[in-house]
Amino acid sequence: MPEKLSETSPLSEELPSPLESRRSNRRNMANTARKRIKSFLRGNLLTLLTVIGVFGGAILGVILRQTREDKWTEREIMYVSYFGDIFLQMLKSLILPLIVASIISAIGGLDLSLSGKIGARAIVYYFCTTVSAVVLGMILVSVIHPGRGDASEISKSGTSRNVTTVDTLLDLVRNMFPPNLVQACIAQYQTVLTPDESITAMNYTMLDWKISHRFVTGTNILGLVVFATVLGITLAKMAEKGKPLLIFFETLGGAMLIITYWVIWISPIGIFFLVAAKVLEMESFEVIVGQLGMYFTTVLLGLFIHGFVVIPLYYSICTRKLPFRFIVNMSQALFTAFGTGSSNATLPISMSCLEEKNEVDPRVVRFVMPIGATINMDGTALYEAVAAIFISQVRNMTLSIGQLLAMSITATAASIGAAGIPQAGLVTMVMVLDTVGLPPEDVTLIIAVDWLLDRFRTTINVLGDSIGAGIVDHLSKSELLKLGQPNPDTDKVGSQNGEVNAEEAEWHTTAM
Repeated sequence: MPEKLSETSPLSEELPSPLESRRSNRRNMANTARKRIKSFLRGNLLTLLTVIGVFGGAILGVILRQTREDKWTEREIMYVSYFGDIFLQMLKSLILPLIVASIISAIGGLDLSLSGKIGARAIVYYFCTTVSAVVLGMILVSVIHPGRGDASEISKSGTSRNVTTVDTLLDLVRNMFPPNLVQACIAQYQTVLTPDESITAMNYTMLDWKISHRFVTGTNILGLVVFATVLGITLAKMAEKGKPLLIFFETLGGAMLIITYWVIWISPIGIFFLVAAKVLEMESFEVIVGQLGMYFTTVLLGLFIHGFVVIPLYYSICTRKLPFRFIVNMSQALFTAFGTGSSNATLPISMSCLEEKNEVDPRVVRFVMPIGATINMDGTALYEAVAAIFISQVRNMTLSIGQLLAMSITATAASIGAAGIPQAGLVTMVMVLDTVGLPPEDVTLIIAVDWLLDRFRTTINVLGDSIGAGIVDHLSKSELLKLGQPNPDTDKVGSQNGEVNAEEAEWHTTAM
């Protein structure tokens, strides 16, 4: 007869009690939750700090305004914004080499037919979203009618520049072909009109003024983009002979992204002081909520609908995916755009978010994003359409269908060429006013709130560029797969020794 199993046999010792099993499951669940929270914080710590920087800066600005009855002096505001200005200058120093290197390496590394397809898809997207923004703005301002009331209650601020639509468009084309590339890095061509006092004719207009020109300070981004595009096409046609120069620009672009990784870690501090200084610089809150309150609300409503309804709808239709994760992963770039008020200054961060968090093909990102930051200005187009009709309402001027159509075309063209025009916001707004017969000096009616609206429309511009890159990447997947994967040696360069360790890769690539 076999012996009975004793109560203390090894088999009975291995079976845990139900209480111990529940405790073990709780410990495992707690460990998993801690790991997920730790992973989320590691991947999105910078985004959270940037959000804190934006709202913290606004709170600090309000508190500082309340500490005294007198207005803060220009020097004191300069002290507050000092660290923010340093951060902004660091970002802007990366724009020029990043744009040129990215476009040349992206186009030069692709087949010319594929480059044409990617470019065509991007241009079609830019055109559709810009027209949608203009139409949306015109509908909202016509329905809400923010310009009703007494025009004398709205105070003017700032000055306007003497400019005509024809001269502005001609300057745009001239800046596309700079005579000196070195000069294009620091200056742009500008037509100057001065009145001829010897002419006293009754029908004397601005078109009869004396014409001269000057080069004003500011990088000619549009001209450099055109040159980089042509050079990229040339290197692609040269094939093996152009490889050494192409490798140089690929390495330069990778190096700029690594420097971007270093710079963006001070972005929460920089944005904190930039926002605080802007709040201190405000004339008064009453202007935003009072005289121009309805105009301000109309522009914000249009930007919100376009940025978070219309553009995501384009994304969902083209990719058959929900856009929410994509947008959340771009939040670092969006808050940086709001804090800096510059699409070009945000370009290094938006490219980094697209490549690392949304996993968009680097070849698409480096081709589409620099061009998008230059010519795709959805927020600006919507703002100009709303502003022009608002001013016409203030002046009790009824616009005909033909004038509305002309204004929409001009607003679209002005937003596309905004990066190639000095003092872009002011000049392009004057273009739109000139198209419908409104005096240029009326632009001073809305300058009081322009600085804040500029930050919101810049955020929508960056969001539109980013979603456009995602759409183009999705539509070009099959062609890109035929060319093979991008070169990891130039696309993922380590910050110290040319390699990316596992910890650093997780830090930069963990999606939200």
